[in-house]
Amino acid sequence: EVQLVESGGGLVQAGGSLNLSCAASGLPLAFHEYAIAYFRQAPGKERQRVSCIRLSDGRTYYPDSDEGRITMSRDLASDTVTLQIDRLKPEDTAVYYCAAKASYCSEVIGNYRYWGHGTQVTVSS
Repeated sequence: EVQLVESGGGLVQAGGSLNLSCAASGLPLAFHEYAIAYFRQAPGKERQRVSCIRLSDGRTYYPDSDEGRITMSRDLASDTVTLQIDRLKPEDTAVYYCAAKASYCSEVIGNYRYWGHGTQVTVSS
């Protein structure tokens, strides 16, 4: 059974930082053969991609608007990726999901086959 387990969500003050982790298990291919993305969904809004990391070489993708504020990293020894968000804003409040697909990153949400259950992040002003 494939499992992507997110952790690290919670209530954070604006301006602070947060680390979210996604631990994978049961993937059919080796961990490094996947790309892992974080998506977020705020109430009443569509789910959107926050970042993605290609596990084979660590190449990361961030939206231009958040460049420098978001960092994604991988730990191939523990099959885990970490998303760090700095200078948090109230508009970062959302449920954050990690998702996996084979090979390379994609902006198309439907291309991600495996999903975690999500973790709530609430940023207070």
